[in-house]
This record gives sequence, C-alpha cells and structure tokens, in this order.
Amino acid sequence: MISQAQRHSLPGRPVSTERRHEPRDAVARRARLFWNNGACMLPGMVRDLSESGARIRFGDICAVPDEFYVEIEGSDRVRPAAIRWRSLTEIGVAFG
Repeated sequence: MISQAQRHSLPGRPVSTERRHEPRDAVARRARLFWNNGACMLPGMVRDLSESGARIRFGDICAVPDEFYVEIEGSDRVRPAAIRWRSLTEIGVAFG
C-alpha cells in the first residue's frame, strides 16, 4: 500500500509546496522596507500579494533583517512584517 506522502512524490507527479492559507494575487507594486527605527530603508518590488503576506524582489537582500516595516505602493499604511523565507533576490513575508 502506498502512503499519502509517497503518492504525492511519485515520478511525473507534481509535488505541492503551497502552505499559504489564502491565494496571492500577482502584482507589480513598489515597496519600501524600513528597520532600525527608520534609519535603514531598502526599495523593492512586490511580485505577489495577499492580506496576510507578500513576495518582494530586490537586487540584493543580504542586509534585510528578519523583522521590519513595509510600505507598499497603493496602500495608505506601513505594516510590520517578518520574513518566512528568502532567496538571493526575493523574500516571502508575513504581515504582523
């Protein structure tokens, strides 16, 4: 008998890694991240967005701390955010 985990990892069958509770919409909006009491700022581009999080692209993310504030173009608020994953040029964040 094949287990549920084995069934999802069979060759030729896509493996789902989706862990979000809600879908994100593809967008292209500017974002600014702030930390260190506003002394540090990094511009980026939001590539997908939901009420609870976003994927943000940068040229280089090495300086981004695990928690910060983010302002997204088209929004009238600055939101606290925490990194959930990171790659060389993108981060996935959850809003606080």
